[in-house]
Amino acid sequence: MSAEIVNPKDGLGEDLIDPAFALHRSGKMAVQATVPVRNADDLSLAYTPGVAKVCSAIAEQPELVDEYTWKSQVVAVVTDGSAVLGLGDIGPQASLPVMEGKAILFKQFGGVDAVPVALDCRETDEIVETVARLAPSFGGVNLEDISAPRCFEIEEKLKQRLDVPVFHDDQHGTAIVTLAALRNAALLSERPLGDLRAVISGAGAAGVAIAKILTEAGIGDVAVCDRKGIVSQDREDLTAVKRELAGFTNKAGLTGSLADAMAGADVYIGVSGGTVPEETVATMAEGAFIFAMANPNPEIHPDVAQKYASVVATGRSDYPNQINNVLAFPGVFAGALQVRATDITEGMKLAAAEALAAVVADELSADKVIPSPFDERVAPAVTAAVAAAARAEGIARR
Repeated sequence: MSAEIVNPKDGLGEDLIDPAFALHRSGKMAVQATVPVRNADDLSLAYTPGVAKVCSAIAEQPELVDEYTWKSQVVAVVTDGSAVLGLGDIGPQASLPVMEGKAILFKQFGGVDAVPVALDCRETDEIVETVARLAPSFGGVNLEDISAPRCFEIEEKLKQRLDVPVFHDDQHGTAIVTLAALRNAALLSERPLGDLRAVISGAGAAGVAIAKILTEAGIGDVAVCDRKGIVSQDREDLTAVKRELAGFTNKAGLTGSLADAMAGADVYIGVSGGTVPEETVATMAEGAFIFAMANPNPEIHPDVAQKYASVVATGRSDYPNQINNVLAFPGVFAGALQVRATDITEGMKLAAAEALAAVVADELSADKVIPSPFDERVAPAVTAAVAAAARAEGIARR
């Protein structure tokens, strides 16, 4: 999502220089009433004195807030602007166009109302405390574009404090869609996940979450690589998150570089940026799967990947098999909110991935292992699966 910095009023003025500026003028969203206020009677019901009855009822029975306000149908999209996709640390105000975009995707693809909340603070506990104090207004919290490793601790602390779903989409949305695509690639090639060895390039938010969900799904083995090479238990420079990662990945005990990990690997998953040399790609197993998801420049260009892989996916919309979070988060939250779940669990994420994969299971080809974001079957399928999983796990409140 990197972009050239442009002054919209240079030269042509009035947004004519770039249609992106014209589209964003005055923002991309607005609040719209769901009830009319046409006369005094309407006003007395929507506001005073009628509203007092509802307020008093909620004060006596707090759970009624879900029935008589929008709380149970709205998500806070929270960021500090520290890790905006493709742009990096641009701060809370510059992040707002992205957060507005996220909010309209919630509505467009999941029927979920969402509100951008850009925070002017960076300390982990400060963010946690701020979000916790805002939480009574929302039925869920979507954490977005917060840099690692803080994002892990922020999510975990909020999950412990709040009784509504908290979901860091950069981690779990990416992981859900990646697993769905990998399930279908394996199905297409008639190989079980348990026979596959995967390599993940990138040990940030997405890389860690993908490693966790692949392990939960039964992948044969997965090695994660950071800038210094394979994350392994013999390394002494690991953060707490990476030490945990080393504990459940890399069963083969590999050490060395990304190139060492990729030799003979069945799956490459890129969430890091950079470029993988073609000679390294050529060492992968025959019929490999390559998911190079860095934007706008995949770690392995699709033209190179096609030479060596049976299935290729990217994060781009102009190539087949786009790994796009919009396939996951609208339905995940819609399902969780539908049953007023108190959390979004690993089981719910796995159910979302299975449902997403099933949407195109009867239409599989090398160029179609994941649905299009505009496939109208996606959100209903994910919503239903997540809601059912929440009920099965006993965390649904209706």
